[in-house]
Amino acid sequence: MTVIGFHNSHEQVHPADLLRAVQHAEQVGFTAAMCSDHLEPWNERQGHSGFAWSWLGAALATTGLPFGAVNAPGQRYHPVIVAQAIATLGAMFPGRFWVALGSGEAMNEHVTGHVWPRKELRDARLRECVDVIRALLAGEEVSHEGLVTVDRARIWTLPDQQPALIAPAVTAKTAGRHAEWADGLVTINQPHDTLREVIAAYRDAGGQGTLTLQVHVSWDPDPDRAVAIAHDQWRSNVFPPPLCWDLDTTRAFDQASAHVTPEAVGEVVRISADLGQHAAWLAEYVELGFDQIYLHHVGKEQLPFLDAFGEHVLPQLDVTTPAPAVAIDPPGPAQPLRPHQEPQPALLP
Repeated sequence: MTVIGFHNSHEQVHPADLLRAVQHAEQVGFTAAMCSDHLEPWNERQGHSGFAWSWLGAALATTGLPFGAVNAPGQRYHPVIVAQAIATLGAMFPGRFWVALGSGEAMNEHVTGHVWPRKELRDARLRECVDVIRALLAGEEVSHEGLVTVDRARIWTLPDQQPALIAPAVTAKTAGRHAEWADGLVTINQPHDTLREVIAAYRDAGGQGTLTLQVHVSWDPDPDRAVAIAHDQWRSNVFPPPLCWDLDTTRAFDQASAHVTPEAVGEVVRISADLGQHAAWLAEYVELGFDQIYLHHVGKEQLPFLDAFGEHVLPQLDVTTPAPAVAIDPPGPAQPLRPHQEPQPALLP
């Protein structure tokens, strides 16, 4: 049985409307939810970017759904602040909150005025942040000097069980690197062979916990409109790393995507007016081994999508409710904080 959840895109929908949408998602049969955490939208047409942590409190309080969020500690967010936010939601809503911790994108992080670090430094910084956050969630007082600095921090309101810290990865290399610290893995829809490689790299490196997939879909009863919605809203989201990491403003994404075709968007978004086709695609992801699948309709209007999928797609799948979203052992308990070491450049073959 697979969890089918609803992804809430803060970049596309006003937070009040998004709250109504996730409440409706629960009513029509979705059993979990997750959300983005951005300062900027990916393009001007999306037009929003509410503060995820304020919204999460309202969403958790007004639904019975478990929730996840994607966050990038280390630059825009200090890891102590992230740890306090995780702890508070975990204490108020036991077992219902998890967070995926990634290395971030320049479009959200450049606003602090600090240099956008090269990728190996961002990955090293993320690893330090994970250690800091785990130690704080375990009730420790933390001081740390490295790519992030922490001075005698302690979180006073703690959950009974640490919320799960999930690793986001779109490549096998990243999945394998994160396996040592993660309570599970989350990735996005890609070709099946790529997804198999990502899963294998994570498991082969000792990665434990759930496998989660976010699937971008575009649906409308009119096939042409389904294509048009995806092209209008999501053509700025087709770029692979490092371009998507390093473009630094919404305007830059708009300029870069000016000549992206609808066919190119169809490579990253599941586009169809046929609800049976959407159900078949989701069944394929279940066969790949994903425990949780979160659907992101890339249009701005969410309620028609929710009604259609709730009535016609979810009944075709064996949907279940997720287990409590808590850290596993290992790597759940905090490990001793490691001294900072400058990452070494990889040798070319």
